[in-house]
Amino acid sequence: MTLSVPPAVHARPATPGTRRTARVVGVLYLLTFATSVPTLALYAPLDRPDFVLGTGSSTGVLTGASLEVLLAVFCVGTAVLLFPVLRRHDEAATLGFLAARVVEAALILVGVACLLSVVTLRQAEATDPDSLVPAAQTLVAVYDRLFLLSQSLMPAISALCLGWVLYRSGLVPRAIPLVGLVGGPLLLVSDGAILWGAYLPDSPLAFLGALPVALWELILGVWLIARGFLPAAEAAYDG
Repeated sequence: MTLSVPPAVHARPATPGTRRTARVVGVLYLLTFATSVPTLALYAPLDRPDFVLGTGSSTGVLTGASLEVLLAVFCVGTAVLLFPVLRRHDEAATLGFLAARVVEAALILVGVACLLSVVTLRQAEATDPDSLVPAAQTLVAVYDRLFLLSQSLMPAISALCLGWVLYRSGLVPRAIPLVGLVGGPLLLVSDGAILWGAYLPDSPLAFLGALPVALWELILGVWLIARGFLPAAEAAYDG
């Protein structure tokens, strides 16, 4: 009696297409950092009530707005490029990730429009200059709330959706999506605390709440550039 031994299953290497996709997505994730971090300093003139009256230069604000437009494009780009790779592992969660990224980009652009409106008011010839100050402060306040929704709440949802798909599929080492799966709920709790006035968006607690998701996106970007998707999980993808 002979026993038939099934042939060993070898994980095929990543295809050039998916390897290129992983690298581009990794670059886009790093570019989201490069375009989002500088805006904190570039928007500093908006804190001065007399900015809208023409005090100081508007170059920093315009530069920050331009960077945020690029940020919106990069956010959507990560989801669009990953969609055909991830959908075969969990289509519902992949759609959730795509939707969160699109909403994030849309809210970013609305926030940019608010700040560009401040610059427009600054350049306008108003008969009552004092009326410009409350109008500008209102637009900046709207931007601050949009920032909470776009660049804090939506990344938390993205981390949960994308982290779940990557953890379940094994496309990257499971320790990486675990950071996102832990950081997502922490950021949601922090956003809720900020929304209800428990602490300010620039407080140390807010920074600590956002840190795990920021690390998750940074680590994921570096991994995708350096290594791409794991071949064993890649075998389930025909693309």
